[in-house]
Order: sequence, then C-alpha cells, then structure tokens
Amino acid sequence: MGQGPGTRLDCIRVSDASRQQRRRRLERALGIFVSLIALAGVVYWALKQQAPTFPGDTGGWALIGAACAVYTAETLARGWRWHVILRHAEIEHQRRDAVGVTVVGYMGNTVLPARGGEFLRIIIMGERSGARRREVLGTIVPERLLDAGALALLFALITILGAQKTSIGPAAAIAAAVVAVLGGIGLYVYHRLRGAGHFETFAERIRPVARGSRLLVTPWGAGLLLLTCTIWIAEGVTLTLCAQALNVSLSWPEAFATVVLASFFSLIPAAPGFVGTFDAAVIFGLKAAKVTGSAALSVLLMYRFVLFVPITIIGLILLLTRYGGFAMLRSAERDSEEVSIDADLRQDERAADARGNLRTSEP
Repeated sequence: MGQGPGTRLDCIRVSDASRQQRRRRLERALGIFVSLIALAGVVYWALKQQAPTFPGDTGGWALIGAACAVYTAETLARGWRWHVILRHAEIEHQRRDAVGVTVVGYMGNTVLPARGGEFLRIIIMGERSGARRREVLGTIVPERLLDAGALALLFALITILGAQKTSIGPAAAIAAAVVAVLGGIGLYVYHRLRGAGHFETFAERIRPVARGSRLLVTPWGAGLLLLTCTIWIAEGVTLTLCAQALNVSLSWPEAFATVVLASFFSLIPAAPGFVGTFDAAVIFGLKAAKVTGSAALSVLLMYRFVLFVPITIIGLILLLTRYGGFAMLRSAERDSEEVSIDADLRQDERAADARGNLRTSEP
C-alpha cells in the first residue's frame, strides 16, 4: 500500500527535524568544548597572578553602582529598540513586555548555552503577542545587524582618530567599517530592487523573517543605528567605571576596543554566560591596553559582575512572576524546541516542495 501525501510530508518533516536536532547537539557540544578550553587557559593564567583586589572604599563601590546604572540604561534602551522594531513589523505587543522580555533574554544567555536567551525571547514574545515564532525571529535579526554595524563604525572611528590608543591597529577597524558600509549599501539596493519587482521568489521565502529588517532602510533605521551607537558607547563607559573603581588606568577608547573583542568572541557558540570565551577576550583586550596581572583579573571580575549578576537576578524574578517560570526556561532548553523553530522557519517551503514533488509523481 503506497503512502498518502500527508504521510510522505510527515516523513520529510521528521527526517529534516532529526538532522536539525543532531546539528544542534553537535553545536552545543562544540560550544561547551570551546568554553572549557578557553576557561582552562584563563584559569591557568589567573593562578599565576596575585590575588584580585576589590574596591577598597565607598567611592570605589559608588563607581561600581554607577556602572550598574549605566548598564541598566543600556538594557532599557535595547528593550525600547526592540519595541520599535516589533511595532514596525506589525506585531501587537506591550512596550513593557518588549523591555521585560529583553531582560529575561539576557538572563537566559547567562544560564543557557549558545545564546539560548534569544530563543527564550522568541518563545515568550510569541506567546504574549500571538505572532508566529519566525516573525518574532525576524525582529531579532535587525537588532544583530544594528549591533554589528554600530560596533564596526565606532571601532573604525576611534581607531582612525587614535590608532595607538587601541593597540590593535587600523587595518581590522577599517575593514570592519568597509564591510558595514557595503552591507548597508547592499541592503538599500536590495530594497530598491524589490520595489521594482525583482527577487520575488526569494522575497516570498524570507518575507516572514525579513519583515522586521525593512525598518533599517527608513529614517527610523538611521535613528536606531544612532541609538545603538549610544548603547555601545555606554558599554565602554561601563568598563571604564569598573576599572576606575579599582584605581586602574583605562581610557574609554581602550575600554571600547576591549568591548568590541568581547562582543566578537560572544558570537562563538559557548557555554552559559559565555564562560571562558568572554573572559579570554576581556583579558586579551586589557593586555593590549597594558593592564595586566592582578589588575586585569580584578577588572575582569568586576566587569563580569556588573554585566551578568544584577540582570540575571532581575530576569529570573521577571521569568518567575510574569513569563512562565522554570517551565518556560526548560522549554527553551530542550533540543526538540530548537528543532521546532527551524522546522517552523522552513515549513512553508518544505510543504510547497513536497506538494510539487507529489504532483510531479502523479500519473
């Protein structure tokens, strides 16, 4: 007895989901391995240094409090930015949810591997707004594009204005700026060609995910890029305040160069909290700024505390009181849920292909 169309389509979906699940598991294992290697290197280096120091007076702890306040403002700005992107993608939501779920997502990045907080955001906002998951994913993509563009442009600017202050040299920064500019031009050209009716098939496939990115070629996109630059400038201020609290000399350009390195390393699949990769990047950046030994270890510990501890506590409270509790966290962690996202992103395309194959095979 032959298989019916529905059975054949189900077989295609199960097979594809199994491949996606194996790939996700491999990525998770690779991320943990990379983190362990980086962490081992950091621990080996730290054991050779003198014991770290902490702020020794009220003024020092006040600077740490100021660093926490600056980082809080950054997070609120990121939440508002997501609110604007969601609104332009026509996803009905409340602004407080955009901010609250952003905080929960940062908490998720601390306790889940491979930036699992992003997936947690997709699940929660999908349930709160009623939007499909791939539509919510389409609002996170422009966030990452804005971050990449802002980092590249700012890094190029401070390097060109004073390359010796970053100790990294101008070549990498100029290359990053060129890539960012070409990417922006390419997005604009594609948008214009789409307006003229080109790339219809391609656009049909990516439309649910790409809908939120249309904002980037509007005046709102320019405003969000400026906001994103301000956010990353504040990130450099946060690290500078942490260093000043410990009486460590670290200029803002040096701090920002370190932030760029840490952000780049965070793209590597890693264990929860970017353990190992984040720490290695910060130490490398501080060493380039001639902050070494116990001073570098102390700055790293304070910076990690400011970035991860308060927001993780607040995000956990929000998760428990407003966004589904630990059940939601476990849902984001399960491989089957990760596979379901990939399946949902490709469901229409696979179904169309399967229907086409079935029609071709019919007598």
